[in-house]
Amino acid sequence: MSNQSNGDTKPPCLPRNGLVKLPAQANGLGSASITKGTPAMKNRLCQPSSVPAIISPALANHSDLPIPSLASPLALASLGGVPSPSSAAVVGLNSSEASPANGEVTSFGGLSGSPTETQLAVDEKILNRLFMYFSACEKCVLAQVCKAWRRVLYQPKFWVGLTPVLHTKELYNVVPSGDKEFVNLQGFAIRGFEGFCLVGVSDLDICEFIDNYPLSKKGVKSMSLKRSTITDAGLEVMLEQMQGVMRLELSGCNDFTEAGLWSSLNARITSLSVSDCINVADDAIAAISQLLPNLTELNLQAYHVTDTALAYFTAKQGYTTHTLRLNSCWEITNHGVVNMVHSLPNLSVLSLSGCSKVTDDGVELVAENLRKLRSLDLSWCPRITDMALEYIACDLHKLEELVLDR
Repeated sequence: MSNQSNGDTKPPCLPRNGLVKLPAQANGLGSASITKGTPAMKNRLCQPSSVPAIISPALANHSDLPIPSLASPLALASLGGVPSPSSAAVVGLNSSEASPANGEVTSFGGLSGSPTETQLAVDEKILNRLFMYFSACEKCVLAQVCKAWRRVLYQPKFWVGLTPVLHTKELYNVVPSGDKEFVNLQGFAIRGFEGFCLVGVSDLDICEFIDNYPLSKKGVKSMSLKRSTITDAGLEVMLEQMQGVMRLELSGCNDFTEAGLWSSLNARITSLSVSDCINVADDAIAAISQLLPNLTELNLQAYHVTDTALAYFTAKQGYTTHTLRLNSCWEITNHGVVNMVHSLPNLSVLSLSGCSKVTDDGVELVAENLRKLRSLDLSWCPRITDMALEYIACDLHKLEELVLDR
C-alpha cells in the first residue's frame, strides 16, 4: 500500500492473526468452517448475511468520526485501511502460516483524522458492543484489521454455540521437506471452543488432535465424528483421554462395533447420537442402557434395532431421559412402542420418523402413556391414519409440535 502524500511505501496489510488464510496455495490448508448449534447440524455459518445498521450509542455521540455502513464487515474493516481478502476461511492457523512476518497490522496509526478518531476505533468498550451485531464469518474478516480488534474478537463470548468443522485434509500442513505436520490449533483454544466436528478422520488423526488441542483433555464437551474410520480402539482412547466429553455423535462410522461401545462408553455422557453406523443393533442399545445412567437424549438411526432393544432401558434412564429420536428404525413395531412407553415414561420429545411398521395402535399407546410429550414426529409412518390424530388430540394436552410430513 503506498502513501500518495509523502511517497513512502508501506508493506501490504496482510492478516497474521491465525484466523483467516488466503485461498488455495500449494502447501496450504483447505478451508475449515464453523457451524451453529449442535454438532449434527450441517448448515454452514460462513455465508453472506445481513447485519443491522446499528452502532454503539457511544459512537453515535461523536459526529466527527466517519462511520462506515454496517451492511458489510468489509466497510467497517476499511477503518483500518485493510482490504479484505477475496476469500476467507475460518481456520485455526498459527500466525506464521497466515501471512509474511512483516505483514501484520498492529495499530490504526495510518488512519487519517484526529487522535479521537483513532482512540474510538480501538476502544475495547465500544468494540465489545459493536461486534455483537456481526455473524461468525463477518467477525473472522474484522479480526484481520489489527491486533486490538483481534484481541476483542478472540474472546470466547463471541463464539458461544459454534462448532468448528475440520476435515481430515485440513488437519495437516505439508512442510518444505515434504513431510506432514499437524496444524496449530491455538487459535481455536484462545476462542474457547468446547465442541468439534471431525470429518473423515482415523484413529491416528484423533490421537493427533488430542495431543495438539490444548483444551482436549478437560475443555471439550462435545465431539462429533462423521464418515470416519474410527475403530473400537480409537473410540476407547478418545473417550478415555477426553474426559470432559458429555455429548457424542457418531455418523457414518462403520469400523467400530458394539464391543467398542461396551468398552468406551462412560457415565458422564448425557447425549448420544448414532446414525448410519452399520454395526449398531440391539446389543448397542444394551450397552447404552447399562453404561449411560445419566442419559438425557438419545438419537438413533439404525436399521437393525428391533423391539427387544427398547426394553433394555433402566429405571434411572426412565427418570432422566427426556428426548428419544428413533429415525428409520424399520424393524420397530407396536411391540417396541409398548416396551418404550413403559421404560421411558418421562419423554418430552419423541420421534418415530421412518418407523414404517408403527400403526395407529402404537400411537394410541404413546398418547395414553407419554402425557408429558411436547414434540412428536410421526413423519414417514405410512400406516398412521386419522384415528391416530384423534388419540393425540384427546390425550396429549401438552403437545406443542406435531410432524406428519411424508
